[in-house]
Amino acid sequence: MKLLLNKVAIVTGAAHPMGMGFAAGLKLAQAGAKVILTDLGRNEQELETLEQRVSEISELGGNAIAMAVDITERSQIDACVEKVIERYGQIDILFNNAGSPAGCGEFLNMTDQQWDISYQVNVKGTADFCQAVIPVMIENGNGSIINNSSLSGLAAIENMAAYTATKFAVVGLTKALACEFGKNNIRVNSVCPGNIWTQMGQIEAELLQKDGQSIADVKKGMSAKVPLGRCGVSEDVANAVVYLASDMASYVSGVAMPVSGGMAPGL
Repeated sequence: MKLLLNKVAIVTGAAHPMGMGFAAGLKLAQAGAKVILTDLGRNEQELETLEQRVSEISELGGNAIAMAVDITERSQIDACVEKVIERYGQIDILFNNAGSPAGCGEFLNMTDQQWDISYQVNVKGTADFCQAVIPVMIENGNGSIINNSSLSGLAAIENMAAYTATKFAVVGLTKALACEFGKNNIRVNSVCPGNIWTQMGQIEAELLQKDGQSIADVKKGMSAKVPLGRCGVSEDVANAVVYLASDMASYVSGVAMPVSGGMAPGL
């Protein structure tokens, strides 16, 4: 049985082949959903990358289309939602996956630009997409929103002050919306990935890299911190997204779910 048959799902930040957005889009499609993959489409190469992800889902029997959306531009979010409604008449699931690692680094070296990008993408873009989609879900009588936070959204991790601050905000937003729109049968949850080996995981590994260390050495060290003994992969997060999107989680709302192999957050 397909858990999400005839559901319509929007996934942001879905262009990278290693990313949690693409992995979630694939899993949602395999569960029966009609999936809209979104990401930046500032040039032909970015559009081709996004279309390639759609092709991969289609080749596996899934139903997916691509839309270029910069989530820091509210007009593009609104245009996306309007196009989805014109095509499908409903939006049942939103996975706010798009995020920026701009806030990673030493606090005293953080620039205004790093803070601004972190806020605009991780917080404001997530909030704007929720605000655009929730009226549609109210009209439909139900909906499930999953926001991608981080283990850094549950506790502090060294040298990630701006990133941590924005991911805490995502958890706070999730809980606030779950409280406000539960009466409309809209569930809002967040996933909090730990050491997941994505493109952003590689960026984190580079920050942790010391003289003479290879990235493989850093990854081994990151894995050693996880009780399950390995870094996660995007599919681990995607499985949690499908669960939270489905009726199996019909009484789950306002939750910040770690997907971390048992790894505890920092302070």
